[in-house]
Amino acid sequence: MFWFTEKILPLHIPKLDAMNNSMPQDHIYQFAASRKFGLRKAVCFAAQLSGLYRSMDSGRTWKPAFDSLELREPLPALCLALSPDIEHDPTILVGLHGGLLQSSDGGDHWVPARIPSPPPTIVALSISPNFSNDGIAFASTLEDGVLCSTDRGWQWNAWNFGLMDLNTYCIAISPDFAKDEMLFVGTQSGIFRSTNGGRAWREVNLPVGFDTILSLAISPNFARDATLFAGTENHGLWQSTDRGITWQRLGSSRLKSPVDSILLAPGFPKQPEILVLLGGLPRTSPDNGKTWTPWRKDLLNRKAISAILAPRGFGLGMPALVGSSNGTIDLL
Repeated sequence: MFWFTEKILPLHIPKLDAMNNSMPQDHIYQFAASRKFGLRKAVCFAAQLSGLYRSMDSGRTWKPAFDSLELREPLPALCLALSPDIEHDPTILVGLHGGLLQSSDGGDHWVPARIPSPPPTIVALSISPNFSNDGIAFASTLEDGVLCSTDRGWQWNAWNFGLMDLNTYCIAISPDFAKDEMLFVGTQSGIFRSTNGGRAWREVNLPVGFDTILSLAISPNFARDATLFAGTENHGLWQSTDRGITWQRLGSSRLKSPVDSILLAPGFPKQPEILVLLGGLPRTSPDNGKTWTPWRKDLLNRKAISAILAPRGFGLGMPALVGSSNGTIDLL
């Protein structure tokens, strides 16, 4: 649920400061954390232009996570995914320009995954909610469609039957995947849905016609409420309450910029809070998209926000990680 994906191809890789462990000034693409986020010893990760960073204290301090690779230059980490049970199954996947790394020990060591040739750019990752048992994971690529792994991220194959647009930017998997095998992928021209675990895809009809889908979010209660959200490049935020068959626009008078990221409160829909990232500006709704206000405006001080992690909710007092396009991380 906590993806951040956007169409960015970094052209400049800043050098790390070899004299200290300070965070580099570069773009942050995505955060991920264990279920214990907010507690003092929870593990968190930040994927950013200069590499992957890890915090063992809920985001208070950060260190490089690629040290074991002994790299001569920074390796941009574009996206990541953690095992849902990271405390007992420490599997981590990281998407790269032309590659994918897998760690089975919480990020201490890394192994390159086997992916189709030519190596694609991985921009989004999604892991099965039942990953510890089924080992299934999916990846979105910029030009090569969707990749699937059924062996915990070691071997990946293209799963593109029926996927008419191979420029994919985001992917979302049903919380009830073990039963419904449903997942959605956002592409340059719209949304495609699979009801058989990614083996076949069918296009979803959006009222706006063809538009780039930058972000997707599925309700944690999807099995009952069938609710899905889609953030577009040119037509705002959309909601479906019937598994993507019909759609309605939310916040049409307020949400006019590209919707780069969508976060839902953990208790959604009983806790009907939504947070979206609009071109660097976070906006939140307490009432399922009826009204919108700036999120924590007094704390963010007009920063260009590029990634947010707030798995416990968006109200005051709820812990959150906020990353900016210049590489700074705030723990709110």
